[in-house]
Amino acid sequence: MDTARYEAASGVQTFGYVVILVAGVACVAGLIWAFRLGSKVRRRESPPPRPEEQPRVPPSGPVREVREVREPDEVPRAADGERLTPHQLGNVGTRRAEDQSRPRWSPGSSGSFGGGGGGRT
Repeated sequence: MDTARYEAASGVQTFGYVVILVAGVACVAGLIWAFRLGSKVRRRESPPPRPEEQPRVPPSGPVREVREVREPDEVPRAADGERLTPHQLGNVGTRRAEDQSRPRWSPGSSGSFGGGGGGRT
């Protein structure tokens, strides 16, 4: 029998075990380092607000949502032969519509394109 091959194979096998052990120790060391770093960062942060620092409801009661129909403001017109660029238009504003009834679908319409309904007839 050739024992040199078995001795060489056991040496390679031992080397593999050592590599796995070193990699495991490196992973554990990395996790411990990350945990300690997180603890340091957390200690530097401000503490959570105390109950007396929490926001309070106004004396008039809770603020409610307001629903209203809005319509766009008129787009400014340019002089003849000119055109306005986006930065000349500015922010497009809206105003409260006079008619506050919510728009509904027309009777007989499907409500969407290709919805399968008969459409307007």
